[in-house]
Amino acid sequence: MLDLAIIGGGPAGLSAGLYATRGGLKNVVMFEKGMPGGQIMSSSEIENYPGVAQVMDGLSFMQPWNEQCMRFGLKHEMLTVKQISKNQDESFDIKLEDSSVKKAKAVIICTGSRPKKAGFKGEAEFFGKGVSTCATCDGFFYKNKEVAVLGGGDSALEEALYLANICSKIYLIHRRDSFKAAPITIDKVKANKKIELITNATIAEAYGDSSGLCGVKIRLKDESIRDLAVPGIFTFVGLDVQNEVLKQDNGSFLCDLNEQGQVIVNLKMQTNIKGLFAAGDLRIDAAKQVISAAADGALAALSAISYIENLHQK
Repeated sequence: MLDLAIIGGGPAGLSAGLYATRGGLKNVVMFEKGMPGGQIMSSSEIENYPGVAQVMDGLSFMQPWNEQCMRFGLKHEMLTVKQISKNQDESFDIKLEDSSVKKAKAVIICTGSRPKKAGFKGEAEFFGKGVSTCATCDGFFYKNKEVAVLGGGDSALEEALYLANICSKIYLIHRRDSFKAAPITIDKVKANKKIELITNATIAEAYGDSSGLCGVKIRLKDESIRDLAVPGIFTFVGLDVQNEVLKQDNGSFLCDLNEQGQVIVNLKMQTNIKGLFAAGDLRIDAAKQVISAAADGALAALSAISYIENLHQK
């Protein structure tokens, strides 16, 4: 039986593996179908991780994580986990894509979430080259420039306000004439002179050249097209939480989730199920930053070590 199973190989999973094995657990396996690293691997530039002064791409940034995090005995199995369930003896079953089952005393799930695609023409082509889903990550690259934001919820409006501190102007595009965000956030956006609201509108196309995005064409309510010559657009149309492995045969979920499907945890990354921990973008109130995911993984591992030690004392 595994001491600890870690589901997901992004910064949270790798950090959890490092702290768990260095903390004394001997049989720790991280299940990740592909190369460990997570979504950050697709980033073109990373410059805000403390202690790493050199600006580098995501692939280069994550490369040393693998060697360091596996230095103390973390094992990597390139298999997809299909389901996690808990047994009456308090152990967990890890059901894999090849129909095999591994048992574990504790589980840390770090499967993350992915921003939903808005679906406009050119979105995929210019993703990472002007199309972004993280203002905190990429906003600085558009300092004193005009950018667009797509969305009408709390995330979109909050990110528009964040970008207003960096950029010269923000075009906030929303398909409806009202916003779903908190009233106080809406008031702040409407009061900000740098933010222009473009409502009842959708993006018809993002266009550019080999150097990246050059602009977006907006379809207005009367079907006319407005051309915004912006080098960047930030899309916030929701998240797809990767919580499928928690779904049980009867359709319920192994642990408590919120309305958005995010795993509810406390400050120690503990779920309501003893021995099950969640870290990174999958959990509630995640900051969607590498440094936060890494901290989550460390906290979850420390909590898992304590849980397993208590099991041995029973």
